Amino acid sequence: MREILGRRRRLLSRRNSRSPEMLSAALTFATEWQWPVLPGVAPDPRGRAGCACPDPECTVPGAHPFDPGLLAASTDERMVRWWWTNRPSAPIVLATGGTAPCAVSLPALAAARALDALDHMGMRLGPVVASPARWAILVAPYSLEQLGELLYAKDYVPGSLRFHGEGGYIALPPSETGQGRVRWERAPLPGSAVPWVPDVEAVVDAVVEALTRTGVSAPEL
Repeated sequence: MREILGRRRRLLSRRNSRSPEMLSAALTFATEWQWPVLPGVAPDPRGRAGCACPDPECTVPGAHPFDPGLLAASTDERMVRWWWTNRPSAPIVLATGGTAPCAVSLPALAAARALDALDHMGMRLGPVVASPARWAILVAPYSLEQLGELLYAKDYVPGSLRFHGEGGYIALPPSETGQGRVRWERAPLPGSAVPWVPDVEAVVDAVVEALTRTGVSAPEL
């Protein structure tokens, strides 16, 4: 029992020490970049690799909206301050689509190899968000119709690619989730007013070509 309590105290201490960092990041996203954000549900407070939500089989532990729901995402400074003042260690969740960036994600190992191949191809990328399991390449907003036409025109698209568009979400750095910390693999350029992001067509074309060229078989994660 003493050991369990000690682990919980250490976990709470680490989270509390990061409180100003979380609020500062959330305010940057919401007020400077006009990205609608909201607090995520957070990891299991008992320190297990799980989620604090009621679903025992949650597939994105600690990295999804719960209360409030996704529709509450906001760029309002007062709302953001209130959320992270009351829940200072909550993960930062971006509501993708609309006027905010969307994202294309794939498993971490395949993503690392794909990004290396894209660098050799001279492909320009914007910010890339990395978690221990998956990396997400931020792209310009797109419609479901646009995405459908893009995928229909391709002979092959890896099933492990996920598309985070209107009605979707991703966790942003420096969130702590049930699967580990979220970080920037490619950080936004310092001093930029709003980070530049590429079109989804260019990213999907380049990623599929890179995975095919390197012979990477991305697992279905």
